Amino acid sequence: MRGTASQHIDHTTSRRSGPRKWLRAVQWLIAAGLHPKANHTTMRIAEDLAARMDYDLGHARYCLDEMATRLGISRATVKRHVAYLRELGALAWAQHGTRMNIRRAMGLKGYAATATIYAAVIPATYDHAMGHHIVGAGYTARIVIDQRGQQHPRIPAQTRRQPVDNPPVDNPGSEGLEPPSLTWLREESQVQMVGGVTTTAARSQQTRPTKTSSRKKRATILGATVTAAGMQLGDKLAKAIRRRVPWTRRATHDQLRWVCADMGEQQWTEDQAVRFAVDAGHAHRAGFGWDPSRPHRLIAMELQAHRAQQQDDQAMQDALAQAVAWEDSTAYRNAQSLQALFGAPAVAEQEPERTDDDRMRARMNWNNWPDVLDHFEEDELDAIDLYGKKLVNFAIEQGARARRNDHAYL
Repeated sequence: MRGTASQHIDHTTSRRSGPRKWLRAVQWLIAAGLHPKANHTTMRIAEDLAARMDYDLGHARYCLDEMATRLGISRATVKRHVAYLRELGALAWAQHGTRMNIRRAMGLKGYAATATIYAAVIPATYDHAMGHHIVGAGYTARIVIDQRGQQHPRIPAQTRRQPVDNPPVDNPGSEGLEPPSLTWLREESQVQMVGGVTTTAARSQQTRPTKTSSRKKRATILGATVTAAGMQLGDKLAKAIRRRVPWTRRATHDQLRWVCADMGEQQWTEDQAVRFAVDAGHAHRAGFGWDPSRPHRLIAMELQAHRAQQQDDQAMQDALAQAVAWEDSTAYRNAQSLQALFGAPAVAEQEPERTDDDRMRARMNWNNWPDVLDHFEEDELDAIDLYGKKLVNFAIEQGARARRNDHAYL
C-alpha cells in the first residue's frame, strides 16, 4: 500500500484485528515474500508492537526511541521496517504524532508531545489466501462463514440457560489460521461470569430470586461450585493482589474477588495468588508497555490457560503411564529372536525408529524449551516431528521474549 492516505485507518483496505492473530498474519505475509525488503528484523519489530498492543482495539504507541533501545537497532532501521509493515497493509496510523502539548490539553503542567499510535490491521491478500469470506470493507470489515449443513457442537448444560447471541465465528476447519477482527473479541479476551454480580449497584437492581433459582449453585469462572469458604478466601486474595500488583488497581474489588474465587476454592496462599498475577502481567507486559483497562479479565484468561495446560499435562502423563517401553515391546523381542537365529546385527547398535511414545515423552516437558529451540535451529522438520508445532512455536516465542529482555537490561 503506497502513499500515506492508504496507510491510515480511515482509508485502509485492511481490516482491524487483535495482537495475537495479527502477529500470525504478519509472519505469513513476510514468509510469503510479499515485500522484497521485509525480513527477520521486520518480524522482531512486529513482535515488539504486538507485546504492547491493547486487546480491545489493537492499538499501540510507536515509541521509536524505546523500541530501538529494546531491540538493539538504530532508529533509522526501525523507521524503515515499520514502513515495510505499513506497505504490506499490516499496520495503519490511528493517530499521527505532533508537537502539540498533550499535557496542556489535559489541563496539566509541563510538556509532552502527542504520540504516534498504530493500529493492527490484516490485508485482504491474507484473507483471500486463507479462503476467508469478508463482509464490509476497510478497517471495519469482518469475517463470516456459511455454516449451513455443518454439525454444531452440543451446548454444555451450564451455559444452556444463558441468552444465545450469534456473532460471526471462525471457520472450524481452519482453526488457528485465521486472525479474526475485533468484531467478536469476546471469544479471546472477555470472560463470561455465570451467575455472578460485580458491583453493588447491579446487585441492588436485581429482583428477588424465586425459590427455583435460589436452589441453583453459582459457578466460578473455571466451573467450580461457589462456596462461602472459597469466596471468603478469594476476598482475602483479591485484597492482596490489589495491594501488591499496581496494574490490577483499575479493576474494582468485586471484579477481582470474583476472579479470585477459583483461587479460593483451590486453597491458594497470598504468595501464590500474587505470583500468578505478576507472571500474568509479565507475559503480556502489563504495567510496562501496556496498562490494561480490565485487569480482572486478563487474570481470568490466564487462569483458563493454566487449567488447560494442567489438563494437557495430566492427559500426557496418563498416556505415558500406559505406554510400553521399547525393551518390553513385541518388536524388540522379535528383533532379538531374529538375531539369535540368523545372526542379525545387534539391536542395541541400531537406533530404533521413533514411535508415538517417544513423541509423547518429548512433548511433556515444556520447560525444556531451550533444547527444543536448539533442535529446531539444527533440523526444523525433525524438531517439529518430535516435539510438535505447539511446543516448537512456544520455544520460538520464549526465545524471542528472552532476547527482548536481554536487550531491555543492557
